[in-house]
Amino acid sequence: MRKMNNLLSILAVLALSGTASAALAQAPAQPNAASATCVACHSNIGAMHQGNKHQNLPCATCHEGTDKHLTNPKQKPTVSMNPQQCGTCHADQFKTMYQANPHSIARNSKKNSDSIAPNPFFDEALGAHGFTKEHNLLRAHAYGAVDQFLADRSFGGRFVPKDGWLFFGENGGFFGVWDKIKDTMPDNNQQKPHKPGTAAAANPVCWTCKSSDLMMDSAYLGDPKAGAKWSRASNPVELVRNINHALNCNLCHDPHSAQPRVIRDALIQAVTRTDYPTLYSESANKTPVDVKDMGLRGFTRKIAILGKPDSKLMCAQCHVEYNCNPGTDPATGKPIKMDDARTNLFPLVDVTKIDDFYKHASFKDFKHNQTGALLTKMQHPDTEIYWNSTHDKAGVGCAACHMPKVKNEKGETYTSHWATNPRAYVQETCLQCHKDKTEEHMTRVMDAQKAYYMGKLRETEGAMSQMFIAFREAKDAGITGEPIKQAQDLHSVAHTNWEWWTAANGAWFHNPQQAQASLAKATDSAKAATKILRDAVAAKVQGQQQAKK
Repeated sequence: MRKMNNLLSILAVLALSGTASAALAQAPAQPNAASATCVACHSNIGAMHQGNKHQNLPCATCHEGTDKHLTNPKQKPTVSMNPQQCGTCHADQFKTMYQANPHSIARNSKKNSDSIAPNPFFDEALGAHGFTKEHNLLRAHAYGAVDQFLADRSFGGRFVPKDGWLFFGENGGFFGVWDKIKDTMPDNNQQKPHKPGTAAAANPVCWTCKSSDLMMDSAYLGDPKAGAKWSRASNPVELVRNINHALNCNLCHDPHSAQPRVIRDALIQAVTRTDYPTLYSESANKTPVDVKDMGLRGFTRKIAILGKPDSKLMCAQCHVEYNCNPGTDPATGKPIKMDDARTNLFPLVDVTKIDDFYKHASFKDFKHNQTGALLTKMQHPDTEIYWNSTHDKAGVGCAACHMPKVKNEKGETYTSHWATNPRAYVQETCLQCHKDKTEEHMTRVMDAQKAYYMGKLRETEGAMSQMFIAFREAKDAGITGEPIKQAQDLHSVAHTNWEWWTAANGAWFHNPQQAQASLAKATDSAKAATKILRDAVAAKVQGQQQAKK
């Protein structure tokens, strides 16, 4: 029956167009007749499909509705975004992709007293920013989408688990988002706080690294374009109701060519940027990228095929400092809204250049509610921190420590897709290079690195706390003008060089030397701001006392 349907489809296309008929005659041979028919129009896809591991997969493997499309080109086929499709052949990779760390705790906040950014300092440092509502630690890729639905800062509390708190006792495994959660307000699309202690900060851009479910209906950089269903300015509630999968396989693996790739548009923009130097552009051994326009639906949509597997670039689709939200243009003071391309931006520079980059882009995230300083809200610059580190210079990629080669029950070697802390398999990671050491030895090394880093972090926060006190003292004393402006500029420097590290994951291990230098800069900047403010207060008090004499 399937062969008959394929034959009927071919006949239908031949009847539709002489041009298609001529193209079909010249199309490269395909193992499946329907695929050959598709290549008649989609020659670029056909070229990618030839001579690779997926060449024997017919188009209908991942596309539904091809028969209707062949008889009526306006009837677009759908694309399966379900990772289970890949799991039918890549069982080991699929199983480990959705594995969770049994020691990882759901809804564990970075603001907890024993964590990386404890309160009360964190809330004071972030002012009134939405991240003060809930600043979660990563749980696992399996929960990459659903945890974002549920975070208090995302959708105002409208999404909840169907099983309530029992859901958080689960430990990995593949699932669809809507198998686990429900919308408590399905009758409206209002993106606002619905429950006490929540915020509504999620927007369409921040979802582009959580899932690729909507990539076929979104233009490059989320630009509002005719024919594109979604854009940067779309209603976020309406948009996320169409997301059901976390970190789809096609984020990093091209289904047509079976080559490594990246699809995150802001990263593609960053690695091709010519207006500002990036870590990629200045790298002597960067992996070549071949950017392709896949906008076959009436608008530009880009992917970048990698010249070789490069987990540093693949991971950089999400694990980077990025901007995905409205802000302020510091040059004009005017608001920047989601229709502005700066709301989907990857700097791809390290901490020594990040402030200069945002000055170049003329963007700031928010104004601090105490100091009045315009600040950048850092995300998770893991790739930038790792770039040019000791391990990076030695040629160690992200996958070597977080997704190592392991053996399955049959003794076959494969790449584990359990992207977790290397402590979970020190034998397959650290000890592959440090062969003269033991697992216990390397664990103690990591513990020492983290303990030292945490101490430096607390020192910086102590200096910044004194700075906040000094700002309040200056305000009470009526200080205005240049001393406040100088202190605000120093506050911005201190904030950048503090939050860059608390926003990151594993910063203490990825680049401890850079962390120490950057945190020292934050500490010195905070102390300098404190001195300026307190000197201004002292001078004013002295002036008032002299005036009374």
